[in-house]
Amino acid sequence: MANLFIIAAPSGCGKTSLVKALIEQEDHLCVSVSHTTRIARPGEVHGKNYFFISKQVFEKNKQNNDFIESAQVFGNYYGTAKQTVEELLTQDQDVILEIDWQGAKQVKQSFTDAIGIFILPPSVSALQERLTDRGQDDQSIIDRRMQDAVSEMQHFDEFDYLVINDDFNIALNDLSDIIHAQRLTLKQQSKKHQDLLKQLI
Repeated sequence: MANLFIIAAPSGCGKTSLVKALIEQEDHLCVSVSHTTRIARPGEVHGKNYFFISKQVFEKNKQNNDFIESAQVFGNYYGTAKQTVEELLTQDQDVILEIDWQGAKQVKQSFTDAIGIFILPPSVSALQERLTDRGQDDQSIIDRRMQDAVSEMQHFDEFDYLVINDDFNIALNDLSDIIHAQRLTLKQQSKKHQDLLKQLI
């Protein structure tokens, strides 16, 4: 029985870097690749980082109820394909969804056992510095992301876990601890070791 993890954070909190490092060190853990209408950033690969599709294709998929969640962020559309998630879970892969708080609420309606993790920066100034140092956006976009971050961070209490990304390695260890803790719940262990339990009890 695999777990579905939702990891959300305001832009600039290091979510993508943390998830990448987490995937590299954990077995049977992967990220569900989302669909988006935004233009690929330098270095991003279609089918690996996102499925980059047109607005027309996105709207058609949404009308067909192909997405378990979808949202509009910074003028672009994002969505998670239900088929992709279900196939990975069936293969006994723990799955991570990198989505925002809006998407998290939608996913919880279909996957009530999904585990939500919210990542916060250590301070407002640190978030501003990280967005600026990325060098990917102009000042107007950075200012908008900062404004939206305040709104997003108010939803942290809708999640199951909270991780503060001050020190990268500590935050990574916190995420790893959460993954392992969920794999050791009574429900998970009972399913995994059902044959042993039949022998012992």
